[in-house]
Amino acid sequence: MHPLLSDLRHGLDGLGLTLREDQQDKLLAYVDLMAKWTKVYNLTAVRDAHEMLSHHLLDSLAVIAPLRRELARLVLPTTPEQGAASAADGALPSYRLLDVGAGAGLPGIVIAIACPDISVTCVDTVAKKAAFIQQVAATLKLPNLKGLHARVESLTQPYDVVCSRAFASLLDFTTWSRSALAPHGVWMAMKGKHPDQELAVLPDCVHVFHVEQLQVPSLDAERCIVWMRG
Repeated sequence: MHPLLSDLRHGLDGLGLTLREDQQDKLLAYVDLMAKWTKVYNLTAVRDAHEMLSHHLLDSLAVIAPLRRELARLVLPTTPEQGAASAADGALPSYRLLDVGAGAGLPGIVIAIACPDISVTCVDTVAKKAAFIQQVAATLKLPNLKGLHARVESLTQPYDVVCSRAFASLLDFTTWSRSALAPHGVWMAMKGKHPDQELAVLPDCVHVFHVEQLQVPSLDAERCIVWMRG
C-alpha cells in the first residue's frame, strides 16, 4: 500500500469527495512522478511527499466540487443534432479546461484525474514543465490531459473554463487569457487570502460573480476561488 494512501483518503473524506480506487492510485503515482522529476528539474519548491499531498494534491482537489457545480451551470453551445444525440445516449458532455501557468500540473493534472469528462490542457512557457505534464499523461494513461509549451496570449481555441493557481494578478491573468475564454466560459482563479487589491483594479469588462472560500484538510492557510466572466 502506498504510504500516503490513508492520508489521501482522509483528505478526500474531509472534502466530501468520492474518487474510485484507480483515481486515487493515479493521484499518488502523480505525486511520486512530481517528487522524482523535482529532484532534477526543480518543478516545485515543495520536496517532501507529505507536504506535496497537503500543499499540492489536497489544495487542488478542493476545487473539484466547486468546478463541477459551475460546469453544470454552463450553457454549452450545441447544434440540435448534438443535443438530440446526447439526450438519446445519455453521454456526458465533454468540457474543455485550460490551466494557465500550470507548472508541475496543478491543478490541471488533478482535475484530469478526478474528472475524466473534462479535457484538460496545461500551458506553460517553460518547456521542461510542459514535457513533464506530457510524461504524466502518457505514464498514467490520461487521454484527456495535454501539456502545451506556449504563451497563453497565443491561444485562441475556446475553453469552457480557464483556470490558474498562484499564476499572476487577476488583472494579468484575465488580460493574457481572454482570447482563450469561450463566450459562455468562466475564469477560475485559485488564490490564498481574499485578493481585495487585485479585485479593485479589474476592468468593467471582467465580471466577478463569486469569491468562494475553501477549506483544505491538513492545510492551515486561507484559500479561495475567484470566479469571473468576460
